[in-house]
Amino acid sequence: MLRTLDIRDMLLIDRLELDFGAGLNVLTGETGAGKSILLDCLGFVLGWRGRAELVRKGAAQGEVVAVFDLPAGHPARTVLEEAGIPAEDELILRRVNALDGRKTAFINDRRASGEVLRAVSDTLVELHGQQDDGGLLNARGHRAALDAFAGHDDLLAAVRSAWAARSAAAKRLAEARAALAAVKGEEDFLRHAVAELEKLAPQPGEEADLDTRRRLMQAAERIRADVVRAHQILGPEGAEGAMRDADRWLSGAADKAEGALDGAMASLERALIELGEAVSGVEAALDAMAFDPRALEACEERLFALRAAARKHGVQPDALADLTGKLSTRLHALDAGEEGIARLEADVAAAEAAFAAAAEKLSAARAQAAGQLDTAMAAELAPLKLERAVFATKLSKGDPGPEGWDTVAFTVATNPGAPAGPLDKIASGGELSRFLLALKVVLARGADALVLIFDEIDRGVGGATADAVGRRLAQLSETAQVLVVTHSPQVAARGSHHFRVAKSVSDGMTTSRVEALPPPERVDEIARMISGAEVTDAARAAAQSLLHS
Repeated sequence: MLRTLDIRDMLLIDRLELDFGAGLNVLTGETGAGKSILLDCLGFVLGWRGRAELVRKGAAQGEVVAVFDLPAGHPARTVLEEAGIPAEDELILRRVNALDGRKTAFINDRRASGEVLRAVSDTLVELHGQQDDGGLLNARGHRAALDAFAGHDDLLAAVRSAWAARSAAAKRLAEARAALAAVKGEEDFLRHAVAELEKLAPQPGEEADLDTRRRLMQAAERIRADVVRAHQILGPEGAEGAMRDADRWLSGAADKAEGALDGAMASLERALIELGEAVSGVEAALDAMAFDPRALEACEERLFALRAAARKHGVQPDALADLTGKLSTRLHALDAGEEGIARLEADVAAAEAAFAAAAEKLSAARAQAAGQLDTAMAAELAPLKLERAVFATKLSKGDPGPEGWDTVAFTVATNPGAPAGPLDKIASGGELSRFLLALKVVLARGADALVLIFDEIDRGVGGATADAVGRRLAQLSETAQVLVVTHSPQVAARGSHHFRVAKSVSDGMTTSRVEALPPPERVDEIARMISGAEVTDAARAAAQSLLHS
């Protein structure tokens, strides 16, 4: 609900503060008093397109502030959240127009772009009037309006879900086809590379192990001859044999040496033990160095083959095993690709069938709702002196999408037998206003989230027709806040809140002012609307009658 509107130095308004209420708010005043200026200022703060020059003459800048109540769950909260603006129970829109034409917008004291401001305002206010080029005159919104009237949200949700599944299946199929086409382009390479790598069968860490073994064998080949000679010198044919001969000779002489050889023999014994350990160590080393020359050759061949493959494929040797797996997977995908494509094609066909079934069901529901809407409109048009007009909701099949494949258009024929056409092409100005009002009454479901503005929608009608317009505006205001600019006393009398717009001249400066009317002044204003400049007692009595009817 629009709670307050604060205007500073805009057009003919120097300072204006208005407090609006729930229900039907009517704005009246003589022609040229500035009622349209008030709507221009409201449109400015909402980000609508309007006049280029808005700043009041002599002022440095103009400013408009609009305060809305924002209940929980209001659609504006979603827009604010997506824009990163905190949403509170009170929504404050402020927009400044500099003298040079620059416009700056703020939402809850946060700087906001024009795009965000308009997105928020679309959830707050809806304007209807003879120059209305959006809303119900915009055929692109007719399908959504029909769906809201029908209330078949479950069918619409089913179609959206089926469309999403269809789109996802089609995307998977397209991706699989693209992947298969890419793989087919490298089929020869894959088959050759996989065969070569699988034959090589590289293992992680194998290259480092082979390099170590190769260096050991190369080193052994260089030093083994020296170790063999050392073993010969130390062994039985060398030092060990000579020392054992010495030990045997000393043992034979020890009995006659009276102990003189005991120390020498003990040392020799220890030396033989140490020598035996040395010989064992040399023998162990020789065993470790023993290899088949063909093993070195095989090791080098394997090592060089791994390194060559790594260079060929631009990876490290340790990555060859992983590369083999990846290339094998791609080759398997190629071999199984056609079968996979066939499965995905079946998935797409099933998803399309599910979407078609859901869309067909929604189309049937829309056709039924269209008949109900046409019947409801016929009942509304008669009191508005449009009983000869024929309203028809036309459905045709268009391109499929997330909301089905139906194209919906509201058409009208103003006389029986006349060709039907779009509302704004067939109806005259006065007729159009009444068609829009009737439509809004019939489509009132869900309107409680919006402030509805009707700009002189009663133009060109009077008497019982004007009374019917007023009653329908009052009916709308039971579920939504309504602002109406009117010249009709029958409409003004239905208002819950009445504002009078007047123009005055002071010191050569023209200004517009707006004031809320208490009951006595409201009678005089409605009487003026009935009788003109001179308010008579009869006009006052008629005004009283309208207010209490």
